[in-house]
Amino acid sequence: MSQQTPSKSGGRSSSSKRPSSRPAGKPSRGKNTPAGKKFSPGKPGKKAPSKKAKRPQKPALNPDAKKGQLQADPIRLHKALARAGVASRRKAEEMILEGRVRVNNATVQEMGMKIDPMSDDIRVDGRKVSVPSESHHDKVYLLLHKPAGVLTTTKDDRGRRTVMELISNVDGTRLFPVGRLDFDSEGALLLTNDGDLAHALTHPKYHVAKTYAAKVKGTPKEADLDKLRRGIYLDDGPTNPAHVEVLGKARINTWVEITITEGRNRLVKRMFWRIRHPVMKLVRTEFAGLTLDGLPPGKSRLLTKREVARLKELATF
Repeated sequence: MSQQTPSKSGGRSSSSKRPSSRPAGKPSRGKNTPAGKKFSPGKPGKKAPSKKAKRPQKPALNPDAKKGQLQADPIRLHKALARAGVASRRKAEEMILEGRVRVNNATVQEMGMKIDPMSDDIRVDGRKVSVPSESHHDKVYLLLHKPAGVLTTTKDDRGRRTVMELISNVDGTRLFPVGRLDFDSEGALLLTNDGDLAHALTHPKYHVAKTYAAKVKGTPKEADLDKLRRGIYLDDGPTNPAHVEVLGKARINTWVEITITEGRNRLVKRMFWRIRHPVMKLVRTEFAGLTLDGLPPGKSRLLTKREVARLKELATF
């Protein structure tokens, strides 16, 4: 009768070994594998490459910035341009998309880029832009009675007269117009270097009121004016209800006062054109509660503290 030979592992035979709990096909850690590190198939001693999401590229550092130079909190490029008085935030966005803005000698044509206003080199149309810090940014608010025949813009490539040529009481501060007023229209126009307030006053969600005196051709019927009061359909969609009332009649024309809460291009003119009474003359008599009382065409005045506070209340600042 044959006897089983005891094994070196404590007397258990090879046929009675405990089955391994390791899943089939999973290699075990060898003696040379450092403790605490997981086994990785492939080249020994190297971890498997991990997939990481690509981060958006940061703006190139200013090569002229000195080591240890003070830095400011990063802000978005279009907001920096508005703070510098180049244009409103909305207009600055258009300038960026047009490729007119360069940061550290690289053209920027995408939105959302952040810059350091103290160290980055910012240029618009080749001209260097200095962005003041928030603490040293003196806000200026100016009301202008824009005359007809003047462009509502900071400059014109064709050399036409702009509203900036009518401003003389701001000590060189760079301002920009809030919203637009047509070349052949006149009336109340706000100019400022407060980009945040300008953005809010022109944003559709705040429904800032603008009142116009429009001299229209002929005599509109009440039924036609009711269409404007309810809202009328235009090529770019229906208008919001407007406040409309007749101010008086001339020989063949009629003066109508209309208050709107939208900022669409040439909106008042298109509304009256839609009811077949085109506008012959247009004067904006009030913007966000600011009136033309005592302000002749071509003249401007600084806003009072109370007027500025009221504007900020309209924009829920």
